[in-house]
Amino acid sequence: MRIGELAARAQVSVRSVRYYEEQGLLTSTRSASGQRHYPDAAVERVVFIQLLYAGGLSSRTIVELLPCVDAPSEANSDFALERMELERDRLSARIADLLRTRDALDGLMATARTYREEVGTAAAG
Repeated sequence: MRIGELAARAQVSVRSVRYYEEQGLLTSTRSASGQRHYPDAAVERVVFIQLLYAGGLSSRTIVELLPCVDAPSEANSDFALERMELERDRLSARIADLLRTRDALDGLMATARTYREEVGTAAAG
């Protein structure tokens, strides 16, 4: 499939697909006229890459993990497991920070609602 079709099927921009290729996350073959062509499996790969990006992983980290996907081996798995453990710990810390932020916002919202109720009661009285 051509780059536009891949982008549409994976719901990303053509620019993103080009970037993934530049970063070594995705490969294509070229036609005689220089057009990029991708296998059907590229859609799943782009969706996977998007998921990892959404989790905050950098393209460099993703490149380090892809050998475990592309060529599973004991060495690739050992390295990937160590790297994934670091990323998981980082994500867990980020989640804890986000939960604290959400809880703080909940407290502020409760304070604002209480204030609004008190102002409404005083105005009515």
